[in-house]
Amino acid sequence: MIRLADLKQTTEAWQSLSARASQAGELLELALEEGDTSLEETLLGELDSITKEIGSREFTLILSDEYDERDAILAVHAGAGGTESQDWAQMLLRMYLRWAEREGYASSVMDVSPGDEAGVKSAYVNIAGKYAYGYLKADRGTHRLVRLSPFDSAHMRHTSFALVEVLPEAEDHGDVEINADDLRIDVFRASGHGGQAVQKNATAVRITHLPTGLVVSCQNERSQFQNREYAMKVLRARLMELEMKRRAEEQARLKGEHVSAEWGSQIRSYVLHPYRMVKDHRSGYETSDTAAVLDGDLNPLLEAFLLSRVGREG
Repeated sequence: MIRLADLKQTTEAWQSLSARASQAGELLELALEEGDTSLEETLLGELDSITKEIGSREFTLILSDEYDERDAILAVHAGAGGTESQDWAQMLLRMYLRWAEREGYASSVMDVSPGDEAGVKSAYVNIAGKYAYGYLKADRGTHRLVRLSPFDSAHMRHTSFALVEVLPEAEDHGDVEINADDLRIDVFRASGHGGQAVQKNATAVRITHLPTGLVVSCQNERSQFQNREYAMKVLRARLMELEMKRRAEEQARLKGEHVSAEWGSQIRSYVLHPYRMVKDHRSGYETSDTAAVLDGDLNPLLEAFLLSRVGREG
């Protein structure tokens, strides 16, 4: 029923656009016959609005993979480099939260592992909204930052790396089956910077999936129940990711192709010194407005990559 309602909403939107275009065309012909320039200008504005909406809806047709319409679980992990990379990971985390806010998506930070001095070692975010995964899957891979270090007393230029993972949210039933006997669940006290306890009770949760060895944990919430729910959400997504990789490898084997099991290496560079540029190494798209990108203006980069895939995958 959910799928039916979604399809009905989509078809009704296209039918509404068709009706608007038809009506605008008829009124425009009438305005031209009567020489009504004010009505003509209004209708040209309506035509421009219709054209823009059609362009936006046509782009979503690219997002037609199996899980593209789903919510996303996004993870950011600091690379080697200590404080530099941990600060970079936090910058990326802020960038994606700002992007979600811009696009009207609901976002919630599920778990954060704070950095030793600044930034974060890793963070998991749930971003909810239609096509959240379809858009964000474009950003999985290694992100590289070049800048003058604010943590270096000599103010030298540093290169930092962080890994971004994007998983489609798994449905509670149907996508993956989890046997309760396959889980080991540990609870412990959440801790903050420097290891100080921020909870007197054991509210943090660590879940180990014994057959695969996957381990997920969550300590961001004050409720053990909510931490367990978030951890299970991440575990379901990771198990579904394993199944997606298995299927991709099987299809590649049947086609005689080689496909790496990893998401890929460096996909994008963010250069803040000696010049300013963000460049996607897959699509070739680049922009000098680094401040806007780091403030969440990601759609040009995401769409350029998704468009570059058209015709290359299938």
